[in-house]
Amino acid sequence: MTAAYLYEGLRTPFGRYGGALSGVRPDDLAAHLLRSLAERTGVDPAAIDEVVFGAANQAGEDNRNLARMAVLLAGWPTSVPATTVNRLCGSGMDALAQASRMIETGDADLVVAGGAESMSRAPWVMAKPAKGFPASHETMYSTTLGWRLVNPAMPAAWTVSLGESTEILAGRYGIGRDAQDAFAARSHRLAAKAWQAGFYDDHVVPVSGAELTRDESLRPDTDTDKLARLKPAFRVDGTVTAGNASPLSDGAAALLIGGEREAERLGRAPLARIAGRGAAGVDPDVFGIGPVRAAETALRRAGIDWHDLGAVELNEAFAAQSLACLADWPKLDPEVVNVNGGAIALGHPLGASGARVVLQLARQMHRSGSRWGLASLCIGVGQGLAVVLEATS
Repeated sequence: MTAAYLYEGLRTPFGRYGGALSGVRPDDLAAHLLRSLAERTGVDPAAIDEVVFGAANQAGEDNRNLARMAVLLAGWPTSVPATTVNRLCGSGMDALAQASRMIETGDADLVVAGGAESMSRAPWVMAKPAKGFPASHETMYSTTLGWRLVNPAMPAAWTVSLGESTEILAGRYGIGRDAQDAFAARSHRLAAKAWQAGFYDDHVVPVSGAELTRDESLRPDTDTDKLARLKPAFRVDGTVTAGNASPLSDGAAALLIGGEREAERLGRAPLARIAGRGAAGVDPDVFGIGPVRAAETALRRAGIDWHDLGAVELNEAFAAQSLACLADWPKLDPEVVNVNGGAIALGHPLGASGARVVLQLARQMHRSGSRWGLASLCIGVGQGLAVVLEATS
């Protein structure tokens, strides 16, 4: 067994729903990053043993194996194999986990892992009629987010919306509206500060033909007073609003993963070692606490504890969801969490977010001189994933 290392990573700016990236297909977003990653690192695409990309939808232009389409559209050799994985919001991190296992077992030397999602371009779908020439009306379903074409055998309590599930968590953990809005305002404030300081400049690459150079959902002037004026989105008397939840987004992220020997071939030192991985399942109606046990598993497998962490990235699907996880991690210093903003400000293109948080973690570890870092995120239908990184310099 050899160790797996993160050598480089890039992402697009994340566009808002119907915004600057809405005219770009998800396979083109992925292909753009493959080309950009090869240009940045100088790696010969023919040397890539596998491409693993995550995509949560796969109902429209991202069907037919998004990763393979990206390889072909990028102009890479047809000899480069590719596969697409789907663990909903965790797809990009699942791609990284699979890539690192390939390296560790010797099945590959260099793998590109990542994810892409265009929530703007997610299609409407309908079930195939049970018989020809139906006389009744048919129902169309949006595939942008959440349940559709639900199996009637599935318990109704498990098929509530993600927002309703977050309201359940907020009630269970006693997380009020003020705390959620304060968490959301912090995300925007820190993201704006990080962009201004140049933190994102070295790993966010614009998309050709789209006039977008930074994350489109970021609102630098957001504060708790403005957030307090927004109406609840899921319950009349609820606490979850559009302002303290992550937005629908478009974007992609890609990571170059390899073994220790690849440093010489690439002519660069790795950013970090993939030191631990963890996955967990929870009841679907409280999906937001999925990261709790996943992170604890990843830390145990890495052989470290909470006090060792110098940086943490927790994807902010919802403010209440993130605060619930932090409540179950009492040993974690909240001041090291998402110090450059999170998904509430940056955006949450489902298939790409897992790769984004890992890349952002590695960059923050390098910036702060931290040896250990944790990236984690919740997943719809009740799961969580986590990855521990160890700095290599």
